[in-house]
Amino acid sequence: MTAPHCILEVKVSPNAPRSEIIGWLGEALKVRIKAPPVEGRANAALCELLAQKLALPRRAVTVITGETASRKRVRIEGLDLATVRQRCSGGGPTLNA
Repeated sequence: MTAPHCILEVKVSPNAPRSEIIGWLGEALKVRIKAPPVEGRANAALCELLAQKLALPRRAVTVITGETASRKRVRIEGLDLATVRQRCSGGGPTLNA
């Protein structure tokens, strides 16, 4: 039996005042990231924010497509999509880093 996982569509806005999950934009999760889109910093900050929000280890969240685009696909190990949608729907962590 394989562990649950899902692919999450994410719309990212880098260079924000702080890192935070905004909410759902159709099927995509809209996220603001404080880090600039330079040398993968925004992608790393995105994965860190999602891992924290979903109560998963950082290694469970990986950008699989869209590394240099604002629309990304993120693989999340250990949770199904329904659980991810539920956990990302309320208020959540805000990272100033």
